[in-house]
Amino acid sequence: MMTRLFFYRSLRLSARLGAVLICVTAQSYAQGQTADKVPPAADPIASPASADPATAVPATPNPAASPNLTAPNAATGTLPEKAIPQNPPARKPGAESADSAASKEASKDTPKDKAKAAYVIGSLDVLSVKVWNNINLSGFVDVRPDGMISLPLIGEVKADGSTVEELRKTLTAKLSEFLTEPEIDIQVTKINSKKYLILGEGANRPGAFPLTEPITVMEALSNAGGFRDFANPKKIYILRGSQRFDFNYKDVSKGKHLEQDIQIQNGDRIFIP
Repeated sequence: MMTRLFFYRSLRLSARLGAVLICVTAQSYAQGQTADKVPPAADPIASPASADPATAVPATPNPAASPNLTAPNAATGTLPEKAIPQNPPARKPGAESADSAASKEASKDTPKDKAKAAYVIGSLDVLSVKVWNNINLSGFVDVRPDGMISLPLIGEVKADGSTVEELRKTLTAKLSEFLTEPEIDIQVTKINSKKYLILGEGANRPGAFPLTEPITVMEALSNAGGFRDFANPKKIYILRGSQRFDFNYKDVSKGKHLEQDIQIQNGDRIFIP
């Protein structure tokens, strides 16, 4: 009886041990299968350049992260043409190109400024000639009645009939034989060759006045101080050679017959009775 009971207990113990061994073996097998399926971790030290370019996947820009980018075309995988706007470079306020600045400067020149630049030198005018870094060649020069001027090194040069710029080029060419790239500045300091006359008993300041710039009869009368109280401003006239031009100050001052306010020329004589 005891022998049979011991046999049954041994049999139960063997069955339990077998079951435990089967469970352990099954778990080990399952863990091995899972480890085979997990891909190896990427090497954080490896350089991205070492990856195969044929298999590399290009990075897709995030539209939310960059406001200048739009989503790629789903069909072609490319960005639309105007995905990245090309904004022109910002210009500082007030900045302008050299051409526009030059055109503005040219537009500032008034007719009187242009007339001064084109002034024709005449006999008895006084010029200021300045040669850069050469005091001995600089100074005031009188235009003689024969229209000639005399300067050191180059001698006599005809100035009558030339504009200031034309005379400057002439003197520069002659001084270039003695100096290296001379720089010359010429100014008309006194105009004696061009003048007009104010005559008549009604003139407040009769006499000769230099014609330094284009002026009209009204401006000439103003430069001469107008006329006296007893003058007859309706009977003013201008003699130009054999020509006579009537001038009614009363009408012109009221905006009537403005064609009478002609431009004064060299040698004109204005009579105020």
